Amino acid sequence: MLEFFSTGNILVHIPLGSGGYDLSYIEAIGTICGLLCIYLASIEKTINYLFGLLNVSLFAIIFFQINLYASLLLQIFFFAANIYGWYAWTRVKQDTQEVTLKTRWMSLPKMLIWLVISLISIILLTFYIDPVFACFTDITVNVLNTVGFNIDTPTLAPDAYPFWDSSLMVLSIVAQILMTRKYVENWILWIMINVISVVIFALQGVYAMAIEYTILMFIAINGVRMWTKSAKMNQIN
Repeated sequence: MLEFFSTGNILVHIPLGSGGYDLSYIEAIGTICGLLCIYLASIEKTINYLFGLLNVSLFAIIFFQINLYASLLLQIFFFAANIYGWYAWTRVKQDTQEVTLKTRWMSLPKMLIWLVISLISIILLTFYIDPVFACFTDITVNVLNTVGFNIDTPTLAPDAYPFWDSSLMVLSIVAQILMTRKYVENWILWIMINVISVVIFALQGVYAMAIEYTILMFIAINGVRMWTKSAKMNQIN
């Protein structure tokens, strides 16, 4: 059973880039769950959070196997955000039994606050991304070793794209938070995240992931359209 979750358990060889790309079962299933999660969220189906939990759990296993411990920590955040989002989307008013949270646009003051927080976080992380991720990695390795794993702390190379990598991490966290609160702006951020991701993955030669994020970009564009329509209806009602 454990062998099934190994990144070495190859489903198919994809002839992309130099030497092609071996797609494992766990990556394929995790990717499908991720695509379903984003699509279902774009049409406001709460079941998206089930696929989101499966996606981040499988990706956490992948990142553990390939020694990307900081990325593993980010999946832990996404796991918690998915649980909260599921609760927030299904919470109802006691008197009317109506869903409390409805799709809407952010107010200008809230938008400015999030913009300032994002910009400051991106700038700080850009300058300190290597020591921050090294710290996260040390913490993760120590925690895993405490519960019985016997792994060595990996040697981390300097970040290839510190500004863009920092932007992706900060904007992904902000977008996930805004999605759990049903703000339309979350989809605008996901479009930006997906465009940056496609370019970076293409430059790095990871063409399979570049294709995946291209699909996600079009789903996010549809998310803006669907949630804008829903927000207008909520304003009328």
